Amino acid sequence: MTTLSDDTGAIERLDSGIAELAAYRDPDRNGWTREVFSRPYLESRQWTAARMREAGLEVSIDPAGNIIGRLEGTNPNAPALVTGSHTDTVDGGGRFDGIVGVVGAVEAARQLREAGTRLSRDLLVVDFLGEESNVFGLSCLGSRAAAGELTAADLDRQDYRGVRLGEAYTDFGLDPASLTDVQWAKKPLHAFLELHIEQGPTLEQRQLPLGIVTAITGIERFIATFSGRADHAGTTSMTDRQDAMIAAAEAVLAVRREGCGAPNHGVATTTRVESDSRSPNVVPSLVRMMSEVRSVDTAWLGGVKGRLTGEILARAAEYGVDVGFDWSTDNEVVHASSGVQDVVASAADTLGIPWMPIPSGATHDAVHMATLAPMGMIFIPSKAGKSHCPEEWSDTSDIATGVTALVSALKALDSAEPSRTTTTS
Repeated sequence: MTTLSDDTGAIERLDSGIAELAAYRDPDRNGWTREVFSRPYLESRQWTAARMREAGLEVSIDPAGNIIGRLEGTNPNAPALVTGSHTDTVDGGGRFDGIVGVVGAVEAARQLREAGTRLSRDLLVVDFLGEESNVFGLSCLGSRAAAGELTAADLDRQDYRGVRLGEAYTDFGLDPASLTDVQWAKKPLHAFLELHIEQGPTLEQRQLPLGIVTAITGIERFIATFSGRADHAGTTSMTDRQDAMIAAAEAVLAVRREGCGAPNHGVATTTRVESDSRSPNVVPSLVRMMSEVRSVDTAWLGGVKGRLTGEILARAAEYGVDVGFDWSTDNEVVHASSGVQDVVASAADTLGIPWMPIPSGATHDAVHMATLAPMGMIFIPSKAGKSHCPEEWSDTSDIATGVTALVSALKALDSAEPSRTTTTS
């Protein structure tokens, strides 16, 4: 197997790229924090654009705030091939999530140019604005806008300070009225291929260097509000209470049971439980709980709302507690193009790189790009499956293998005709 790990210059560029980008961080937060709209993120974008130019790409920023590096093809009328990811992080995040997909894509474009390989179509390397979830509760801002899926209601979302998302865009130097006027995305696109860390332990456990993504998880979220009765915690008997916290605790366990019984990479998580009362001697009367459920199995995910709602209501009724639900769909299950999967698999086989099909339990910009072009993803291993934390790590040798596969797949996709046909779970 021959990969970029044999190329000292490529290894040094990948190492330096990740290290230099990591220096743009919020010093007052844990890990490598570089959240969308923040000062470190704004400053890091100049580095990203410079890195693209150094690789020989023509750089621009579209109205959605995405940074575009263009490697010109021989046919200006051919639909463009697109790759890339994001460089923002979660609060307290790591140095590889998204970053590998941008630094790796820039290196792939450099490899093509320096090898004298001229694709028949333009190659666009994209650093999508704000992929990670943020204080406005909306992820994938740049790819969402490119796909025309960012709405006026989204721009009215407020953060904990009461600042609207539209105001945050304005303060960042972007026009909220023009965010979806992304001309490159309005044209026909040939395919989209994203390199990313797995963010899970499967590839490392199976000692495989590459995963070819079959589908990206669907995500259903809900806020449950438990309404009981406030009573004195010292004088009210245990059998004469309408304790909203107990009903919420039962609901937390119900969410866990749902996840434990899920097929096909299904998980369920409660992320927050809050009581309105701050007194230690009052039986909780109003409690809010935030949970999410994920799976690539559309049938199971489609029934989860009814199953959880029914169980939580039944258990709460035993304690005399009422429950209200606010359900929302973050994104539906999105299947990768079978054609793109086949091209990537063939490229890996030709290179002698072992691989496995793998679902993604995290969401990605690829979800929204799938509405514009046949979509695929390449995963590389994550140490101990850790992600969204300072301990997040992927070896440079594994990143180099992923870039090798990306280069080969992009060359193959250039002449292939992948359809949007997907496999089903």
